[in-house]
Amino acid sequence: MRCPNCGSFEDKVIESRTMAGGESIRRRRECTVCGYRFTSYERIEEKPFMVVKKDGRREPFDVEKLSHGIVRALEKRPVSTGLIEQITAEIEDEAYNAGKATREISTADLGELVLKKLHDIDKVAYIRFISVYKQFSNLDEFIQEVNKLEGK
Repeated sequence: MRCPNCGSFEDKVIESRTMAGGESIRRRRECTVCGYRFTSYERIEEKPFMVVKKDGRREPFDVEKLSHGIVRALEKRPVSTGLIEQITAEIEDEAYNAGKATREISTADLGELVLKKLHDIDKVAYIRFISVYKQFSNLDEFIQEVNKLEGK
């Protein structure tokens, strides 16, 4: 595996963890040249897991797209990169489990999984995500959601 920091192909596996019910493996690696630590994932290549969009289109599940949305919501918030990776991996596992039978999940269901995690982690990130996810069109919708969050 090539080190994303220095480009070396010399690394060692520090930790391996089975994920998604044994269907993938997460490996923590350390470059033996520069000492940089990074994560790699291994999974069986099979029929792609699909995301069903609101208009009915299907596209392959993209964990990078999921991660990007979570990172954007948590931008400038006091949440570590490690926790963001963990949240992303947990949501990915839950999505695969939810759509195991059909090999697909709707964007609505995927969005709800993200909202549950963000609600527990950071309320500001939750509001950021839900405002984009539910496409708030005015301030009243935003205020309603904040009031729900505060329990009013």
